[in-house]
This record gives sequence, C-alpha cells and structure tokens, in this order.
Amino acid sequence: MTFSFLSHLECSRTGDRYEADQVAGTSAAGAPLLARYDLERVRETVTREDIATREPSLWRYHEVLPVRSRDNIVSLGEGLTPLLPLPNQGKQSGVPKLLMKDEGLVPTGSFKARGAAVGVSRAAELGVRGVAMPTNGNAGAAWALYAARAGMDSLIAMPDDAPAITMKECLAAGAELYRVDGLIGDAGKLVGAAVAERQGYQDVSTLKEPYRLEGKKTMGYEIVEQLGWRVPDVILYPTGGGVGIIGIYKALLEMRELGWISGDLPRLVAVQATGCAPIVEAFKSGATESTLFPDARTVAFGITVPKALGDFLVLDAVRATEGTAIAVTDDELLAAQRRLAALEGAFVCPEGAACFAALDQLRESGWVSEDDEVVVLNTGAGIKYPETVEVDAPLLAKTDAIPARGALRAR
Repeated sequence: MTFSFLSHLECSRTGDRYEADQVAGTSAAGAPLLARYDLERVRETVTREDIATREPSLWRYHEVLPVRSRDNIVSLGEGLTPLLPLPNQGKQSGVPKLLMKDEGLVPTGSFKARGAAVGVSRAAELGVRGVAMPTNGNAGAAWALYAARAGMDSLIAMPDDAPAITMKECLAAGAELYRVDGLIGDAGKLVGAAVAERQGYQDVSTLKEPYRLEGKKTMGYEIVEQLGWRVPDVILYPTGGGVGIIGIYKALLEMRELGWISGDLPRLVAVQATGCAPIVEAFKSGATESTLFPDARTVAFGITVPKALGDFLVLDAVRATEGTAIAVTDDELLAAQRRLAALEGAFVCPEGAACFAALDQLRESGWVSEDDEVVVLNTGAGIKYPETVEVDAPLLAKTDAIPARGALRAR
C-alpha cells in the first residue's frame, strides 16, 4: 500500500513544478517550495474514520506527509497534543469557547519538533548526511536532537542571546554549535556559506527546504480532528518565520479538497510583538510582503524574525481567511503569561502568551465576539524560558515560621 502520496514540489510564487525525490532548497525564483500530493488518490484510499484508529502521533496523516516509507520515519513520539478548554481564562477574556492547542508537551518542549521530525526523516530518506540551520533557539534544539536520533550530523548557529537551554539541548545532542553576535539573519548568512563548503550537508533554514512545513501543518489536521472534523471560528498563532500559520492554512486547504471539511475556514490571526512586527506592519499597509524590521528585539525570542522568507505566504493566509495581524508589547505578553498560569495552571512560552494578550485586544475591539470558538496555539513550554518570571519570594531562616495565610499580601 502507498505510504505517501507526495507527487511533486511547487514554487510558491510561480507555480512551477519540481521533482520531489531529490534534495531540494528554494525554487529558481528564490521562493519556498511547497509539497503537493495526489489528493484524489488520498481520498480514494483513506477516510477520516480510518485515521481515528491509528497511532497517536502526527504520522497518523502519513498519506499527506512526504516520507515514502514507514521504515524511514525518525520519531520521538511527536504530535497529537491536547486541545484544552480554558474556562477560567475564557471567562476573564469574554470568550467562553476558548481552547488552547498545547505544543509545549511535544518532544524538545516546542512545536519545532513537528518540523524536525518530518524534515529530518525526509532528509535522511534522500541521503543527506548533515543538516545545518540558523535558529532563534527551539528549532535548532529540535533539529539537533532529531538528527542525533537519525545518526546525522547537525550544524547550528544562533544569536548569542538565544535561550541558554536551547544551546544546551544542541550540545547534549552532539551538535556543532556556534553563537553569533547578531540576529537570526546574520546567523543564516554564516550557515549558508558553511554549507556551500560541506559535502552532504543541507541548509534547512526556515522555508529553504520544503518539509519542515509539512510537519507543522499537522497542527491544522489535529485541531480539526480533535473538534470532530469541524473548524473553529478563529485560530491565533505567534508568527516569526510563519511556518506554523502557513502550514495550518495549507492543511485546511488540503482537507477541504479531500472533502473532510466544508464551509468557511477559520479566521487566521498572525500575532507578533511590537519589538518585531514586520508582518503586522505589512498587513496594515496592504503590502504583499514585509520589509526588514529595524532593531528587532522582544522577550518572545522565537518570533524575533525581522524579515521572513515566507512573509507573503503568511499575508496570503491571513487575508484569504479574513483574518488579521496584531502586535502586543512585551509587558502585555508577560502579564498574560502569568495570568494564564494563575487561572489555568498552564505555564506557556512567551510566544504563546502573546496570543492571549492579542485575544484580549481583539475581544475588546469586537473583532472576536463572545460566540466565537477560538483556538490559541501555545508553541512551547514556559519552563524553557525561566528568565520571563522573576523569583520574588521571601527567604526564611531555619528558625522562622511561615506567616499566616494572606499576611504577606496584606502588607
């Protein structure tokens, strides 16, 4: 039986067709390549009911993933993360039907594991010996760990102020790690030059290879399946390189063509921080792509991407679904992070917290209504960002007594 119905790759700008069964970067136009599938054959081969009986991982959707053989899968058990109701947060935000897709529970502690699983699996299947990438932290950690599992080398370059835990993950996995005095774009230039001199290495920078996106799109498949094969009204996504929101939109289009969903698609919301908001500025100005954002900086390090290769695809997805793009301040997202943990017991990453801060603004403006079913993507575990919470707690001597409940707060 056919495991994958991958048919070809397609230039996201020109529509030109490319061979899928060879190592691929960007198109001749310098644009991301998109994996395309024979969806008619998928429709004839598998049903939604079939999928429900499969293993609880993203590989349950293997017909619309690019790995040709089950034997070539490199997995740590990624996917099928919970879609959690948030009644307390929803009540406070004025959105009773609020749900969170919690990607902090996948291997490596962030949604980057999805892209790494599929990207590394396909790279290994095509004979790649080593993967190389610039990263803001989590993606590099994920790709280094999955490369280790596949027996591949990894070369990772990240800004010097990236989260220390992600550097430690890379080193633990045996990656060749370099810190860069600059932003992710500066790291990307160094990686590109290095790969040109290394035989058997592939540059797997964001959207410079086609298969990371395929792993990320499974979030869209899972949301729909977990809702009983229907779509929510709104999906909020923290947007840096944009692969997640592009992938979710791609999944929605594929499912509609397969006949697995019908009707209007969810309104997609790209959420950024005011310290790095190129997509938001482009959306507001009506531009089809963004311009380089100057002096980019935010505590939500994962979305510090001053100029994304796939920015035009993000803007297409947002506009095609009648969505929007919105930016929040670091103070707002940090407050949202603490509030969610106190209300729901969910300690999310600052990028995910940005979406909760954005939801408050969208509800206040009326863009989101009380009747909307809203899904927020939390893209990583808050414990990977310990610096976002200051430890402000009294130090007691061994001979002290713990004060009566509420006494400290009363002071």
